[in-house]
Amino acid sequence: MKKDILTLGIESSCDETSVAVIKNGREILSNIIDTQIPIHEKYGGVVPEIASRNHIEAISRVTKKALEEANVTFDDIDAITPTYGPGLVGALLVGLSYAKALSFATNKPLVGVNHIQGHIAANYITYKELEPPFLCVMMSGGNTQLIHVKNYTEFEVLGKTRDDAIGEAFDKIARVVGLGYPGGPKVDKLAAEGNKDAIQLPKTHFDNLDFSFSGIKTAVINLHHKTPDINKADLCASFTKTVTEVLMENTKKALREANVKTVALAGGVSASKYIRNEFLKLQEEGIKIYMPDLKLCTDNAAMIGSAGYYNFINGQKSDLNLNAVPNLKL
Repeated sequence: MKKDILTLGIESSCDETSVAVIKNGREILSNIIDTQIPIHEKYGGVVPEIASRNHIEAISRVTKKALEEANVTFDDIDAITPTYGPGLVGALLVGLSYAKALSFATNKPLVGVNHIQGHIAANYITYKELEPPFLCVMMSGGNTQLIHVKNYTEFEVLGKTRDDAIGEAFDKIARVVGLGYPGGPKVDKLAAEGNKDAIQLPKTHFDNLDFSFSGIKTAVINLHHKTPDINKADLCASFTKTVTEVLMENTKKALREANVKTVALAGGVSASKYIRNEFLKLQEEGIKIYMPDLKLCTDNAAMIGSAGYYNFINGQKSDLNLNAVPNLKL
């Protein structure tokens, strides 16, 4: 009988301290998330130094809880798989340093994971049948990318943002209109009450599959400043509709370029109800749509443990010189 492989995923790239135990890349035995959202809310966004300090305080406790919930010990773990980028360098270093210490102390292999690869892998946990190749629409606070997932460890970025990530634009608009942090869910909720056709907003197009969200972000901010009595729900709804149209237009082009008929969403912004509903319409054109469970859209260690599993079984290992890479590319 084939032995089950257990990976210990460790995620600390931003403001979530998370540790998970994953079986064979697809099954969650535990996924503990210690969120710092209440801490950073008062500042209107993540303060890197505060995030790092809180990761240090939480990492041992969260790891212990993850092992207990999975009913395993370090002896049962086959590989330790931390995020090493992209993200906030101080926050990354906490999880990575802890993982390296564990690897050294337990003599278990260290397998570094790209955070973006982790977001893609969230779909493997949600859908046991999903296999590459497919197109991944990655949308988060730090990244907006169209990724041709050729196999579990081979990726081609077909298009990316040239300025603001889509999640960054959501957060900045939420701050300007007074919704606070985290902005994405609050904009999404208010947008549901507005008229998405009320306000015409600009789109930026390129000859390739790249994105730009700074223009629409600036347009929304200027409208809010110049028209104090503007309907905020209409503004949020119109913004959400316009950026989704840009996503959809480039996705359709990317599907043709990659010659695939499967799309998987990934990243925190993929939790948007409006964006999900619009992508589901692609099913009418014969496209299969996969969307991770809502709890796996935002940062978590389960997705890191899943990606780490595929790196591990494909022979990828890291040494103890592995360093945090805040601007790591896929």
